[in-house]
Amino acid sequence: MTTTVNEAQLLTSLKTHFGYDRFRGDQQRIIENVLEGKDTLVIMPTGGGKSICFQLPATLFKGVTLVISPLIALMKDQVDGLKANGIKAAFYNSSQDSTEQQGIIDDILNAKLKLIYVAPESLPGLENILNATYISCIAIDEAHCISSWGHDFRPSYQQLGFLKKMLPDIPIIALTATADKATRQDIIEQLKVPHADQFISSFDRENIELEVRPADGRASQIVRFIKQHANESGIVYCLSRKNTETIAKKLNENGINSDAYHAGLSFDDRTRVQEDFIFDKTQVVCATVAFGMGIDKSNVRWVIHHNMPKNIEGYYQEIGRSGRDGLKANALLFHSYADVIQLRKFASGASNEDVQIAKLERMKQFSEATTCRRKILLSYFGELLEENCGNCDVCKNPPKFFDGTVIAQKILSTIKRVKEQEATGTIIDVLRGARNANILEKALDKTKTFGIGHDTSWKDWQQYTIQLINQGICEIAFHKNNALQLTAFSNKVLFNNLKVFLTAPIEYKEPVKTATRTAKPKRTPSNSLFERLRKLRYKISLEENIPAYLVFSDASLKEMEQIRPMSADEFLTISGVGQRKLEVYGDEFIAEILDFMGSKIKKPKKTETHLVTYELYKSGLSIDAISEQRKLKAPTIYSHIAKLYSDGKDINIYDFIAKSDVEAVHQAKIELNNPKTLKEYFDYFNEQMDYFKIRLALSVIDKQD
Repeated sequence: MTTTVNEAQLLTSLKTHFGYDRFRGDQQRIIENVLEGKDTLVIMPTGGGKSICFQLPATLFKGVTLVISPLIALMKDQVDGLKANGIKAAFYNSSQDSTEQQGIIDDILNAKLKLIYVAPESLPGLENILNATYISCIAIDEAHCISSWGHDFRPSYQQLGFLKKMLPDIPIIALTATADKATRQDIIEQLKVPHADQFISSFDRENIELEVRPADGRASQIVRFIKQHANESGIVYCLSRKNTETIAKKLNENGINSDAYHAGLSFDDRTRVQEDFIFDKTQVVCATVAFGMGIDKSNVRWVIHHNMPKNIEGYYQEIGRSGRDGLKANALLFHSYADVIQLRKFASGASNEDVQIAKLERMKQFSEATTCRRKILLSYFGELLEENCGNCDVCKNPPKFFDGTVIAQKILSTIKRVKEQEATGTIIDVLRGARNANILEKALDKTKTFGIGHDTSWKDWQQYTIQLINQGICEIAFHKNNALQLTAFSNKVLFNNLKVFLTAPIEYKEPVKTATRTAKPKRTPSNSLFERLRKLRYKISLEENIPAYLVFSDASLKEMEQIRPMSADEFLTISGVGQRKLEVYGDEFIAEILDFMGSKIKKPKKTETHLVTYELYKSGLSIDAISEQRKLKAPTIYSHIAKLYSDGKDINIYDFIAKSDVEAVHQAKIELNNPKTLKEYFDYFNEQMDYFKIRLALSVIDKQD
């Protein structure tokens, strides 16, 4: 099934529906490939624009695009975003009753939908429309879920190979942010698309600053970090349910609006936490990895890992949930050997234990790196970075090495003298001369090296030992109660004077507060244009009951702050502003910008722009003529007409709206119990009545009341 369009048509569709003037990376090539009816595999980082690769073709195909998605929350989020852009979409899943499900099927049969989202488990309910008469394209989102080599394997995805057999001429596009070579091959084989064209985008998210810190006092460090990022949304990932609740409690005690999320909560509680976060009512969510895949929130500014993730794929996907809008974001990871030991226990006995352990080892190497972290991250996915990134903690603060041979010899000698039977903590206790129960019970205070390191702190010895493990100079025997053991390099250090170079331990301390100078976090000025636009966006999101970022992203607001558009045409040049969003939100945002400008420029007041329209109306010009003369879109002129009529101006309102439409809106107002937002009316009419008509009708009804 092929749909022929030229580049100009693609760009027009991109701007009209999504508000962008140009494609990013391989987006255009991918979209053209899909429209040509070719099977396609897309590997593109979170925030790279994967969704447009199937959503834009869907607007051009004759039939509906079937989107396979793993989570209800993810479906709802994407459908809300599509509707906000004026694209007809729906989801079909087990949360709906039979009447609602049948209504969706009827909409597909009557060609009223462009995209339908469904989980693999719910596909049988769509059996009647799974044919080429109705389906033009199939998109498999989060395609890594099909592979047992992937980090988030879901058995329900493995049934999807039947789609190609059932619909051999329908193009399939599979998309994911994280898939190594083995996972990519598995996706292609299981979906039965052996000749799929592969598009592998750069994995480099340059806007995300990478940082790893030792886990000492991490709760206090997290509090300080968040206070330095006031009003910014973020996620704290934790390894256990208990930690999510403990950290959330500590944050709330420090005045940071937080909530915990984990699989132990009821469905209703999980839904509440997620929606409060999406709607900017909660600043921080402390969560297990059960949280996040369904979050398409573009204004997450940072992600913290309280514990080390079990593999690089999971880490990469989780940090990718920050900075989706392309603005600066932060990824902070806390690392400890206790995490490594715990994750090894989790992997023990798994069917793919060897694979999990190998991936954990790569994650550990990343965490303990003394070279550019982005280079390590990208190389894992087969992408080479020639220069250091300059946006990770190693690049910004390169470690300083010193000759640590004597330190290494003390550690190795102690390991040898306790017969390689003790774990790291005990080795350090011997070095420091501790006389605790464990040491005395085992008579380790008689060891020749007992107390030779009393002048070095416990934490420093711990970091030195970790560095020796990383260099292969000693190792942990996980199957022997985590005992430290010697390696082939050990004797060279002990007896052949092999040099060992270590880095000075890093310690993070709370800033010292003094009476004369107190460090304050950087804050966005409360009356900056960005903040005013952000507050307006939040108000609209509450009125329309949609997430704030679906109104406009932070990136769009930043561009508005910089360019300060003061007309409809200027507003339409903002990235993320399409025709639909101009019509629905343009007036309010332009008015806010004009109001902010105040006396800085000579500008008409908001009421004056309506009066200009009124003078042209009285001169006998049509709406189209007024629109052309004023260089404003017709819906904006209609909003002026509604305002003028409400203000008592001499307007023949029924020249612009039928009495039957007014009666229909009046009936909707009664049935909906006087709703506060236009969107509720819009939904009531199944998106068949334009917003400007609803505004005009309400102006008539309000005047009659």
